[in-house]
Amino acid sequence: MGHATATGRSASGSGERLASLQLRGVTKLFGATLAVDDVHLVVPPGRVTALIGPSGCGKSTILRLLNGLVRPDRGEVVIDGAVIDGKSLAAVRRRMGYVIQDGGLFPHLTAGENVVVMARHLGWDAARISARLDRLSALVRLDSALLGRYPRELSGGQAQRVALMRALMLDPSVLLLDEPLAALDPMIRSALQDDLREIFAALRATVVLVSHDLAEATHLAHHIVLMRAGQIVQQGPPGELLTSPISTFAEQFVRAQRVLNLGTAE
Repeated sequence: MGHATATGRSASGSGERLASLQLRGVTKLFGATLAVDDVHLVVPPGRVTALIGPSGCGKSTILRLLNGLVRPDRGEVVIDGAVIDGKSLAAVRRRMGYVIQDGGLFPHLTAGENVVVMARHLGWDAARISARLDRLSALVRLDSALLGRYPRELSGGQAQRVALMRALMLDPSVLLLDEPLAALDPMIRSALQDDLREIFAALRATVVLVSHDLAEATHLAHHIVLMRAGQIVQQGPPGELLTSPISTFAEQFVRAQRVLNLGTAE
């Protein structure tokens, strides 16, 4: 299936969802460690952007900067032209869904309770919650009977589908995913990659995905951002990185990924 996006109202229930995100000269340090180094990034609205690179390159930190979990030491994080600050942070986060590697489900709540926890906090009525649960179960292809189970009673793939439902519950215009499939076995991961691709097309949201896997990023994303040591090395359409790496590092990264995924060098 291609990357064609839906027109009109999306499968998630909203209309045009073209949120724009930017990092303007953003630097982030953790103690003496420079995690993000003067990064300028424009995330294409309504598209899927993948941040890739070796461990420690700053890609997960950028995701946390975008949703305000960490604040920049220098520079600005911007959504729809407005700088994210302390006053706007709560409202901004309600526009963003966030999925981490292990799902982050609360073990003492059922799957369904995990999904609706923020909706209940915001005072949604039971009918609205029920309708949203039905819509999301269909969207992520999860049997609604599983919503009564606790996280420990779910498979890894099922738990990640629940985590995705929770991230989508408030119908966000931005979806952030931090290596959501990394802990899954290859067959489940492959199936979820295909499902995610269809979900992204249906949502018409702005998606930022962190992955260490170039094949996965190429399968899911319209725009690839390759990072190294807190800086952007190269960005553009997936095919551009694969066929025209602009630096020795980019060339080596692509070659290493091909060896990893194919088991042989070219």
